[in-house]
Amino acid sequence: MRTVLWEDKGTEYLSWKAAQSMAYDYEKERREAIAAGNEALADLRETMNCLNSARNWGIYDILGGGLISSLIKHRRMGKAQQYISNAKNSLRHFREELCDLGRLDSINLDTQDFWGFADVAFDGFLADAAMLSRINEARADLSRAIEQVESILRKLQYPLLP
Repeated sequence: MRTVLWEDKGTEYLSWKAAQSMAYDYEKERREAIAAGNEALADLRETMNCLNSARNWGIYDILGGGLISSLIKHRRMGKAQQYISNAKNSLRHFREELCDLGRLDSINLDTQDFWGFADVAFDGFLADAAMLSRINEARADLSRAIEQVESILRKLQYPLLP
C-alpha cells in the first residue's frame, strides 16, 4: 500500500513539474513574441518616417519643385522600399513567434512597388500626383499594419485586459 501512495505522490510531482515546465515554455515564447513584435513595430515606424518624408517631397514636387525635388523624393522612396522589405521580414518572424504560442493573428502589409521611372521620365503634375497617391496608399497600409501589431502586442503584454 505504501508503494501505491509513493507512486501517486511521484505522479503528482511529475505532473506539477510538467505544468511548471509548460508555464515556463509559454512565458519564454511570449517574451520572444513580444521582442519580435517590438522589432517589427520599429521597422514599420522607420518605414513610415521615410514615407512621410517622401510625401513631403512629393507635395513640394507637385507645387513646382522640379527635377531636384523628384530625385530627393525617389531617394526617400527607395529607402522606404528597403525598410518595407525589412518590415516584411520582421513581420514574418513575428508571425512565426505567434504561431509558437498557438496564435493565428493576421498582420497584412500589402504595399506595392513604387513606379518611380514614370515619375522622373514624365515629370509633371499628373505623374507627381499619381506618385503622391501611391505614397499615401502605402502610408495607409503601413498605418493599418502598425495598429495591428500594437494591438497584438498589447494582448501579449497584458493578457488579462479586454
